[in-house]
Amino acid sequence: MEIDKIRNLTEPELVHQQKEMMDQLFRLKFQMKMGQTESLTKVRGLRRDIARVKTISRQRELEAARKQEKR
Repeated sequence: MEIDKIRNLTEPELVHQQKEMMDQLFRLKFQMKMGQTESLTKVRGLRRDIARVKTISRQRELEAARKQEKR
């Protein structure tokens, strides 16, 4: 997922997207343990996407806190 798409999501959409990605990552890891798939690149990509979503969420959180301090 591209960073621009993530930045355009609302906060509830970000939370939903993160939950979906975490679920997808769990399923991929489970499949790897069972020997059904060897898609290590998908796992890595998903982990990076999750990190991107968390980063954007945290940036918004910090920005909101700064705005509160200025008031």
